Amino acid sequence: MTLPPLITDVTIPLGWPKINQTMVGDISMRFIYNYTDTKKLTYGVKINMIPIRILSDDDIKVILDIRNTIACVEKAYILKANNQARLFPLISEDLSEGKADMDIKSGVLYSDDTFGLKLVAWFGDNIKEGLPSLTGLAMIFDLKTGFPKAIINASHLTAMRTGAAGAIGIKYLAKHDSKALVVTGTGTQAVFQIAAAISVMPLLKKVYIYHPLRYQSAEKFQSTIKEKLGTIKIDIEGDPMNYIWIQKLDSIDFIAVDRIEKALNETEVVITVTPSQKPYIFHNWIRPGTHFSCIGADMPGKQEIDEKIFDAAKVFVDDIHQASSVGETQNSIKSGIINEKHLIEIGRLLNGDTYGRTSEKDITIFDSTGIALQDLAVSNYIIKKAEELKIGTTVYF
Repeated sequence: MTLPPLITDVTIPLGWPKINQTMVGDISMRFIYNYTDTKKLTYGVKINMIPIRILSDDDIKVILDIRNTIACVEKAYILKANNQARLFPLISEDLSEGKADMDIKSGVLYSDDTFGLKLVAWFGDNIKEGLPSLTGLAMIFDLKTGFPKAIINASHLTAMRTGAAGAIGIKYLAKHDSKALVVTGTGTQAVFQIAAAISVMPLLKKVYIYHPLRYQSAEKFQSTIKEKLGTIKIDIEGDPMNYIWIQKLDSIDFIAVDRIEKALNETEVVITVTPSQKPYIFHNWIRPGTHFSCIGADMPGKQEIDEKIFDAAKVFVDDIHQASSVGETQNSIKSGIINEKHLIEIGRLLNGDTYGRTSEKDITIFDSTGIALQDLAVSNYIIKKAEELKIGTTVYF
């Protein structure tokens, strides 16, 4: 018996009596058919399985650069401010206190017809074994159909978008003539924070590196930082071989410090990126005009800077609820120094709905806890470029 021509893109009624499944090449097809009383085949349907693009960390490193990552994260903040995107509740768990944690962040970008989630785990001791401390997976779905679009290794994606967030705080809130930067922390994320910060600080000449517990870690980080920075793509279109970027790195001094107070006297831009649960930067050390991009605090109980610094600061956040509950801001709120009314979402600043720095003496804080909308916006860019460049592996769902 010969099957009639198969029809694609047809809605299948429930209750059809027979379903056979065969494999044709790499694509699974289902043949659904119905018989009349005379056993004559009266209907046939072919359903192609849904393609899903699988992207490895190496794939992401080919596609993603700092310039476009910053643009994607800015877009995410603006969409949130314009109510064109929405966050879902955060799931965050401490797996081993001070050593390992995980979170699941999810949301929807209505303007891009995309929703999805990202699970990220941080295991601090992985570095001792030569393994990355940050691992994760992003799953991206089509808002029109609910079908999955891509599964993406989220390690490099997360490092890049988190670095971009810290840089956006500097770009819009720090003094534009800043020539020095302090970075606290010597893990993988510190590398990406420095890379993104350099890209938005054209006059930068010195980067001070501080570890709150071990000066030796700062020294080791200093000895390898230029090599690590040189592997990060900054502008694939404008500087595809990283020649301009490497020249820029050669013009910057990287300095390990054992006392952060001294470094704070020489800079007005600070990025904090440690898992600390107690402050190591205090309010009486801070110069007028200082900007903080606070990155490390992303779970209850974490803290890097003295909550009293918030009393005199203009405070911007990626999401008010999330920053209040798990970000650096949580401690100043618990202490009654500020409340949620003092917080401004940075998307409003990018949108032109509010002012940022209005004086050379303003102390500004950007509390970036990391939100799913960043991941979705960057992932959409990655998927588009992967399709253009035919990068990744396609499987069928």
